[in-house]
Amino acid sequence: MKAKRAVIVGYDAISPLGSDLDGQWRQAVAGKSGIGPLTRFPLKDDFPVRIAGQMPDIDHEPYPFLTARHQAAWHSPVFRYGMLSAARALGRSGIEITPAIAPRVAVTYSSAVGGIDAVLTADRRLQGENRLPHPYANPNSCINMIGGKIAMQTGARGPIIATITACATGLTSILTGAMLLALNRADVVICGAVDCALVEPIVAGFHTMNGVFNPRQGEEEQPPEKASRPFSLDRRGFVISEGAGSIILASREFAMAHGLRFVIELAGWGMTSDAHHFVVPYVDTIRQCMVDALQDAGLQPADIAAVNAHATSTRVGDQVEYDALTQVFAGALPPVSANKSQIGHAMGASSAIETILALRGMEEGVVLPTINHRPDPEMAIDCVAEGARAVVQEHVLKNAFGFGGCNASAVFRRIG
Repeated sequence: MKAKRAVIVGYDAISPLGSDLDGQWRQAVAGKSGIGPLTRFPLKDDFPVRIAGQMPDIDHEPYPFLTARHQAAWHSPVFRYGMLSAARALGRSGIEITPAIAPRVAVTYSSAVGGIDAVLTADRRLQGENRLPHPYANPNSCINMIGGKIAMQTGARGPIIATITACATGLTSILTGAMLLALNRADVVICGAVDCALVEPIVAGFHTMNGVFNPRQGEEEQPPEKASRPFSLDRRGFVISEGAGSIILASREFAMAHGLRFVIELAGWGMTSDAHHFVVPYVDTIRQCMVDALQDAGLQPADIAAVNAHATSTRVGDQVEYDALTQVFAGALPPVSANKSQIGHAMGASSAIETILALRGMEEGVVLPTINHRPDPEMAIDCVAEGARAVVQEHVLKNAFGFGGCNASAVFRRIG
C-alpha cells in the first residue's frame, strides 16, 4: 500500500506575541518581542529569574467549551490553551467531524511539562492547609488528558497519542500524526502541543541547571525584550515562556475529496536519539536527523530555501546546531530564522508554534527575523537580522531538539 501524504489544512497558535494568529504574525514580521517581566507568581527579592514570555489574557466568552464551570474543574492552563488552539485550527480547516468520519480522526497532542501546576496546588492544600486535593487534581496533571479533552470537545474517535519528547514535543506530535496517516490508520489528525511552565520550581530549576537567561554583571537593567538572542555572540541562555500550537493534518486524498484548502505538505522527516548526554546535544545525531529528513523528502540540501532553527540561545546548544547545519549544507547555509528570539522558549509547545510561523512564512513568502542578533565570529550564519525578508520558499527545514537527546527535523513543501 502506498503511504498517504500529509497535507496541512489548518493551524492556530497562542504565544507571548498574542492570542490572535494574525496579530501574532504582524508582531513577528515587525520584529517585536513577547518577553517581559515575570509576573505570573509573586517574586521574592532573591528569586533568580525575573523575566519570561507570558501568555496574554484571552477572551473565553466566544467559546462555549470554556465556561467558567469548566475552567474551575480543569484549572490547569494547558487545557484552556490547548483546547482553544485546537478548536480554532479545526475551524480554519473547514472540517466538520461528523459521526461518519469521527473514527478516522486522530489526536496527537502533548506537552513537555503538562499540568504540573495542579500537582503543586494539591501539595499546597495538603501541606499548607491540611485539605485533600481537588477531585480533578490528578486528571489536571495527566499529559495524555489534554488530547483526551480535545477528543471529547471535537468528537474525534480515532487514536489518541501523547508523545513526550521534552522541547521537541510539538514537532514529534506532528510527525506522529503523519505516521498515522501514512499507515492508513486515520484520515485527519489534530496535532500539537501546549506548555504553561511558569511555576516556581520549574523556573528556578532551569536556573540551577544554568539554562535560563542570566545577565552579566552590570546588565541587570537591560530591557527584557533584548534577553533572548539565539546564535548571538552575547547569548546568555533561554527565556522560559509558554504557549500552544495546533496543526490539522489530513491525507491528501481526504483533503481533495472534501474540498479542503491546502498549499503545504509534510514532505519528509527524521528523528534520532543522541544517546550522549541528558542536556548537551550531539552534533553527529543532529546532523543525521536533518539528513534523514532531506532524504525522506527526496531532496538535496540546496533545495532548502530557509531553516527554522531550534536555537534556544544557550552557548553549547546553538553552537552544536550551527555545526550540524554547516555539515549538512556544506558552506551554502540558507537563511536561518530563530523564533525563540521573539517568543522565548515555550518548552514542548515551542516547536509547534515555530512550525506554524514557518508555515505562515511559506504562504506569505516571508522569512522571519532573528532579533537581538549580534554576530558571533565562530558562526558564519545568515540570521535575517536586518528584519523580515521576502523569500520564496518551496521547501523549509524545521528543527527541534529536546532533553534526553530527542531530535526531530521536518521538511515542508509548498505545493499550491
